[in-house]
Amino acid sequence: DSSFAAAGTAIVHAIHPWSVFFALLVVFFLAGTAITKVKHDVKARLTLAASGSSGGEGKRTHIQVFANSLVASVLILLHYRQFNYAAVAADTFSSELGILSRSRPRLLTSWNFREVPPGTNGGITFWGTVAGFLGGLTIALTSVLLLPFCPAGLASRTGKLFGDNQPGLEGGSGWGLREKTVWVIAVTIWGGLGSLLDSALGGWFQASVVDARTGKVIEGTGGKKVSYSQCWKTTLTEPVQVLVAGSHDKKDRNSSRRVESGLGFLDNNA
Repeated sequence: DSSFAAAGTAIVHAIHPWSVFFALLVVFFLAGTAITKVKHDVKARLTLAASGSSGGEGKRTHIQVFANSLVASVLILLHYRQFNYAAVAADTFSSELGILSRSRPRLLTSWNFREVPPGTNGGITFWGTVAGFLGGLTIALTSVLLLPFCPAGLASRTGKLFGDNQPGLEGGSGWGLREKTVWVIAVTIWGGLGSLLDSALGGWFQASVVDARTGKVIEGTGGKKVSYSQCWKTTLTEPVQVLVAGSHDKKDRNSSRRVESGLGFLDNNA
């Protein structure tokens, strides 16, 4: 159950001596929820559900909760600093806002960067990419405010430091304004690049199934794989029809579906 998975994740984050990890979880949850609701009705009309109705994100499952938080939870239990949420937030921002772009997405994994329908795994837009870096920035700013950095020593009028910590950019371990600025920039870039890597992996290994009649991407329930007729197959660059599709009645409705991209090794929860 998703509620138990969410509660377990929250407990793991809350018991750590550093409050920053629980704060990052809360910020990610609140920001992700707000972004998901932006023009939700518009986004729902851009894709189809596997049942044939309008798309849009349904109720989250425990698998989806763990997909976003399991790596972070394990690293927290091992007392490792981790920045998983920068990439996860960037991916959420880019997916939820990028699909609203007026320009058609381009398939990141195709040799000719071809256009694909909104919602295609591996499809990216300029504004979606910008939104991804904004998501990374949200996590970066939260972490720089709450992480227990060692402050840099204060300089006297003679230029001598009152403390033992030299600024990090001068070979010490202290964190001043410059070091924190570099931190924010680095974590933001890390998150944005993580989102692009996620798009590339999704474009290769997650199949995006399209309804041949409407041209819309079909979303599986709970992120599961969408069934489709073997009359259609795909290459890494172009969808190809290799046999004549069957009838479009209820029994053979899968014959009206084709794979737009991806090999289908993983579902959308990976």
